[in-house]
Amino acid sequence: MSTKPLKQIHLAAHFPGVNNTTVWSDPAAGSHIDFDSFVHFARTAERAKFDFLFLAEGLRLREQGGEIYDLDVVGRPDTFTVLAALAAVTDRLGLTGTINSTFNEPYEVARQFASLDHLSEGRAAWNVVTSWDAFTGENFRRGGFLPREERYSRAREFLSTAIELFDSWDGSEIAADPATGTFLRDARAGAFAHRGQHFDIEGRFNVPRSPQGRPVVFQAGDSEEGREFAASGADAIFGRYGTLDEGREFYADVKGRLAKYGRTADQLKILPAATFVLGDTDAEAHESAHEVRRLQVSGQTAIKYLEHVWNRDLSGYDPDGPLPDVDPETGENTIALGRASVRQFRDPLATARQWRELAEAKNLSIRELVIATTARQTFVGSPATVAGQIDSLVQQDAADGFILVPHITPGGLDVFADTVVPLLQERGVFRSEYEGSTLRDHLGISVPAAREAAGRAAGAS
Repeated sequence: MSTKPLKQIHLAAHFPGVNNTTVWSDPAAGSHIDFDSFVHFARTAERAKFDFLFLAEGLRLREQGGEIYDLDVVGRPDTFTVLAALAAVTDRLGLTGTINSTFNEPYEVARQFASLDHLSEGRAAWNVVTSWDAFTGENFRRGGFLPREERYSRAREFLSTAIELFDSWDGSEIAADPATGTFLRDARAGAFAHRGQHFDIEGRFNVPRSPQGRPVVFQAGDSEEGREFAASGADAIFGRYGTLDEGREFYADVKGRLAKYGRTADQLKILPAATFVLGDTDAEAHESAHEVRRLQVSGQTAIKYLEHVWNRDLSGYDPDGPLPDVDPETGENTIALGRASVRQFRDPLATARQWRELAEAKNLSIRELVIATTARQTFVGSPATVAGQIDSLVQQDAADGFILVPHITPGGLDVFADTVVPLLQERGVFRSEYEGSTLRDHLGISVPAAREAAGRAAGAS
């Protein structure tokens, strides 16, 4: 009788930017700007043999009610600068950065990622995203805002164009002549010409083919367009779901789209973000998790969050009191600008009705309601319990692994590395040592053939 082999778990670490997830009031909370914070976080992830470190991106300070949102004042450093610096202080850890396809140009981004892949000796990855609001676009030359369907159209062409640039070198164009010691140059080296709806460019790409062939491509998006975009060309997708049923549904849906693009299930990894709270016992961990949630959602934070739905100034309401008796203000103009969470509430009136029903049924205040309805910790328990939870979800095809987001930066990952990882290693589902040197090695994704993908992309343009 055959036994299905155990799937190997992929783990990564997200260094959070400005957010409400971090418990800022904890004495252990450190800077999100100082390089020492990034170094500590990255070295912990590498010590634990994680696949990669992930940086999100914020291109404009968020505003609410016409004022800069208070947690944004620490700012966000440039992604490429941080990842290039981390390449010098790590040896095997993958380095993944979010770079926007709406406001940049393919040549510039491809050159930066190819350079990072060389500097890191094959550890670079690009999380391709689109921008959703004109507010962020005001920082850029074009004003930046595109209709939803055009954003994904541009993103698809942006990625295919970048792949053409990566693949404009096949690795053999420049070689030393053993007889003379001089270099032989192929006339094809770096040559490209792209004619499309969004980009019309021609020239020579000036970064030779990188150690991974091209950087690993990630995609984040749960919409129909996002899932299809990931299936067509991404190497991994960030999922939202940390529960068994939702995770399996998402997993099956996205993996099921691969065949029509000539791809197999193992060519796309599904990696949901996950938070965690650990304790010596399950009971201790659940008690700590409750306290963490209260620290994450202060009274002020609860009011700010409620304003995302109500689209009104609610500063006069008591966070420990009942929900507003007025309905949300609907329309295109929102009180919160630059916040992704605003997009979650496509029907504010329906959301308000549901929240009122929940608050009334459970006698919840504004703050208690926000705590109850916002994201909770994915994994809570003793190290043994959390290791079992993670392993179970992966073995049941709810995910290929998880991107961990600790609630303390930069030291919040340490306890997971020291207690949970050894238990996963004992189960035989997580590496004890890196078996390869590149991020593609860690993820089990092959190096793409040069020019082949570029030819397919050009033919589809």
